[in-house]
Amino acid sequence: MSTPLHCPGFEQAKHLKAFTCKCPNCAKEKEIFSDEFDKEHTCSGCGKAIDFTQCTLDAGT
Repeated sequence: MSTPLHCPGFEQAKHLKAFTCKCPNCAKEKEIFSDEFDKEHTCSGCGKAIDFTQCTLDAGT
């Protein structure tokens, strides 16, 4: 048996993209991955739910 080159979950996650979303209420940044857009997120700064239609998404390069 050969040793895998990556951890077992690598293949499922290697196509994910990370985005930084600034909370529209307090401007605190939150990192969100592309497979998490359909989940509810709460800002760690002000505690309010983050509405992705109201925040600025800055894609990394």
